[in-house]
Amino acid sequence: MSTTQEQPRTYEVRTYGCQMNVHDSERLAGLLEDAGYTPFVMAPEGEQADYPDVVVFNTCAVRENADNRLYGNLGHLAPVKAKRPGMQIAVGGCMAQKDRDTVVKKAPWVDVVFGTHNIGSLPALLDRARSQQEAQVEILESLDVFPSTLPTKRESAYAAWVSVSVGCNNTCTFCIVPSLRGKEKDRRPGEILAEIEALVAEGVSEITLLGQNVNAYGVEFGDRQAFSKLLRACGEIEGLERVRFTSPHPAEFTDDVIEAMAETPNVMPSLHMPLQSGSSKVLKDMRRSYRQEKFLGIIERVRAALPDAAITTDIIVGFPGETEEDFQETLKVVREARFSGAFTFQYSKRPGTPAAVLDDQVEPAVVSDRYNRLVELVNEITWDENKRLVGRELELMVAEGEGRKDAETHRLSGRAPDNRLVHFEADFSQVEGAPRPGDMVTVQVTYAAPHHLVADGPVRALRRTRSGDAWERRTAEPATAASASVGLGMPSLGVPAPLPDAPVCG
Repeated sequence: MSTTQEQPRTYEVRTYGCQMNVHDSERLAGLLEDAGYTPFVMAPEGEQADYPDVVVFNTCAVRENADNRLYGNLGHLAPVKAKRPGMQIAVGGCMAQKDRDTVVKKAPWVDVVFGTHNIGSLPALLDRARSQQEAQVEILESLDVFPSTLPTKRESAYAAWVSVSVGCNNTCTFCIVPSLRGKEKDRRPGEILAEIEALVAEGVSEITLLGQNVNAYGVEFGDRQAFSKLLRACGEIEGLERVRFTSPHPAEFTDDVIEAMAETPNVMPSLHMPLQSGSSKVLKDMRRSYRQEKFLGIIERVRAALPDAAITTDIIVGFPGETEEDFQETLKVVREARFSGAFTFQYSKRPGTPAAVLDDQVEPAVVSDRYNRLVELVNEITWDENKRLVGRELELMVAEGEGRKDAETHRLSGRAPDNRLVHFEADFSQVEGAPRPGDMVTVQVTYAAPHHLVADGPVRALRRTRSGDAWERRTAEPATAASASVGLGMPSLGVPAPLPDAPVCG
């Protein structure tokens, strides 16, 4: 067993894909540390490169480039492992669930392959692979233990994911996730609220409720208003300052949720509402059970109840059969909805999905042209929307790891209530002391870019929080930063901790 060795074995988790995977990686880190492993800490720059004893890839199956990236990274590690006989490599997540034995055939130096339903088996599988000297492949077809019962190493001291459900009951023709994560399974409200209360007691002040189709929560126990009730119950938790959720589905997004958002002060005015296409014909082909009119109606009602809400979305360009007229309908919705941000994707044919065998696959050059036009329009609108905030005072939760250029620009970064990213000047001349991640600062916006805001000038107010205290305690502890344990394989966005540039499937 790993716990009996003189030097604990080190580990690193590399994550690809959505927020669900990021949260699963926190559990993988917790499981490994519970089994006696320690986080791998990169050697200072200039020293000889080293590698962890165990590298875990938590994979995504939604985009084709995720496959290429995984096998490229596995190939890079092959010669490293050949020189380090005790090193182990594990592959888990959606791609492992999909490819199963294929992973070991393509990369025979992999030691463990595990699926989305049995992440709790990882430490045992590593031990078994080490003792038997052969690869272990274990893929369960259904969930055995709800993941939230597993040990979790939270990546952030001040913000946390809380799963309300796993799996999805939708049958979108472009998406393979339901077949990999299974049918929706809901946690009981009392379990969710107990987890949130425990997190708040540890110093967390922002939580994000997480589900593949979060607003369908309650379907398993027959309460159609369970999600809005859960939001209102979060409003009763003392010390919980910010509540977010992702990702809802337009088909099940009901007015009681909008009312709960508007009437619960700690539910933030931010909403991620996946569009996928603005064409009702394409939505039908996608098996998305809403049409353009319904989607725009949701946006209109949200804006009426929450005028300052920032609404983001997902859009796929080039779905099979999409015509130029269909694409123009998507541009129409983007103009009318005025999203504050959009995750935009070129359609990627995924084996095992109904869309992969549809006729009328769109030519790559056409897809690329439409994609570029869409991105240009999205950037134009998001920039215009951000410009409206110049001169406005905002209260930010100070973030960690979100401003890649903060060191060179002498700025810090934080998130506004509507989740916009703001880089602010590290001028604390008008406040006492400097803020810590998790603390709240008030700043005035001086500049807008398409994907962020800037607030130069002195910080106008500083509120030191229990979350800042928690961050300070964590950084004072031995064994260093949490970022040593879980690395993300995609560009970062959002809190808690840097998030991958990909939404939850919805």
